[in-house]
Amino acid sequence: MTSRRTWWHRASLVAVSATALLAMAAPADAAPADAAPAVHGTSSAVSVDYATWQRNCQAVMDQALPYLQQRTAQPRPGEKQAIVFDIDNTTLETDFGFSYPQPANKPVLEVARWAQQHGVALFFVTARPGILYTPTQWNLTYDGYQVSGLSVRGLFDLFKDVAAYKTAQRAAIEAKGYTIIANIGNSATDLSGGHAERTFKLPDYDGQLS
Repeated sequence: MTSRRTWWHRASLVAVSATALLAMAAPADAAPADAAPAVHGTSSAVSVDYATWQRNCQAVMDQALPYLQQRTAQPRPGEKQAIVFDIDNTTLETDFGFSYPQPANKPVLEVARWAQQHGVALFFVTARPGILYTPTQWNLTYDGYQVSGLSVRGLFDLFKDVAAYKTAQRAAIEAKGYTIIANIGNSATDLSGGHAERTFKLPDYDGQLS
């Protein structure tokens, strides 16, 4: 049986795919700034309102930022620091109104901007399928994230456990010589498996958010 969370995640990806393809098919002279603004409503599948979600996200980021400020002030010799982010309802607002580009989750973007201004590389690990790589990368960059790496699921990854897939991607980032000082996501599958010094969990309201 497909869980509500899985069904909604698939539905949201279909919506993102459709809007992304429409956007990519637009005339070349249509600037990103002309994109329709996001509608900050509450999806029928989510019982929590947008303002509450934003306050709850801000509360988590209010814990993350002081840690990052302290950790980046004490780098180890030769250390390359990195943060790993989930995407849906972590770095981007996926389930609160549909638009393309999807708006950034503002509390997370503020922390990400501080980190990238202080030399921390930003990596994004998502369960989105590979077909969404280009529109997802463009969306993140458009919103202000500096993308050092983006991991999406290939064909065979779609049949693997999501937590195991995401753990393997973090291990691969470490293999490139990075120290993952923080891992930020809104689901247990984003954060389990280690390969990060600290984890910060955003709300998913018992799986209501993808």
